[in-house]
Amino acid sequence: MFQGVSEQTTKTVPVADPQMAAICDDLEAETADLLKLIVPLSPLHWDLDTPAEGWSVRDAISHLSFFDETGNLAATDPEAFAASAKVLMADPDPGVGGITKGRSMKSVEVLNWFISARSAMIANFRGLDAKTRLPWYGPAMGALSFATARLMETWAHGQDVADTLGAVRPESNRLKHIAHIGVRARPYSYMINNKELPASEVAVRLAAPDGSRWTWNDEAASDNLVTGNALDFCLVVTQRRNIADTALVVTGDAATEWIGFAQAFAGGAGAGRAPGQFKKSSTKSSAKSSTD
Repeated sequence: MFQGVSEQTTKTVPVADPQMAAICDDLEAETADLLKLIVPLSPLHWDLDTPAEGWSVRDAISHLSFFDETGNLAATDPEAFAASAKVLMADPDPGVGGITKGRSMKSVEVLNWFISARSAMIANFRGLDAKTRLPWYGPAMGALSFATARLMETWAHGQDVADTLGAVRPESNRLKHIAHIGVRARPYSYMINNKELPASEVAVRLAAPDGSRWTWNDEAASDNLVTGNALDFCLVVTQRRNIADTALVVTGDAATEWIGFAQAFAGGAGAGRAPGQFKKSSTKSSAKSSTD
């Protein structure tokens, strides 16, 4: 970590932004959870199909690695990033950039690529102010939002890997970052699906892993509610579960419409998951969140 004053020279040096330090700590922890899943895998496991149609475990990790690299470039050399983005966006399917590269590599090379790219990105993010604007493929993003989005992507693709392996990941309060993006991305979900955003707000009340409750728009909307546990909500807004396979409770027309295509990630409208594709989750946590 940076120190405010050198003990030897009394020269003032930069102090790490506490918000960036916190999100980078959480991103490192999320990365560590993913590494626990993929480090032990055999080459055969790397080429297993995930629930994301057309994507293998290798593809998911290659995708993360590629955009960690370009994210790091955006933070350290905006001009070089702009040049690389121009090339990528000229591709009719820009999302395949990292996937194509990963398919030409050995599994251990993909693993090392991910570790190297992720480590470099986090190290450079730690030196940024939370409000620093970073160029990206759409509008520029604040560094804090940028790092949070990388955590969300890591968790979502990590869920694909976990589902492929039949693994159950521990829940943590890092889910709050993902839930927050999911709520705030409601207008984007409408835009990307060519639908008009209703004037009505939607309140979200979630039971957190630590037993507390997280709320959004709680006073602005009482007729349109989404209640349940944080994990279910995050699975739905990242389109890793169909709402029919969760214990979320949804009331009100605006809430019902939105939750059917809620999308926390950027890009085109996602296909999501089919109802019944996964075992329905327990109602225990959702009951707690709706009655607190």
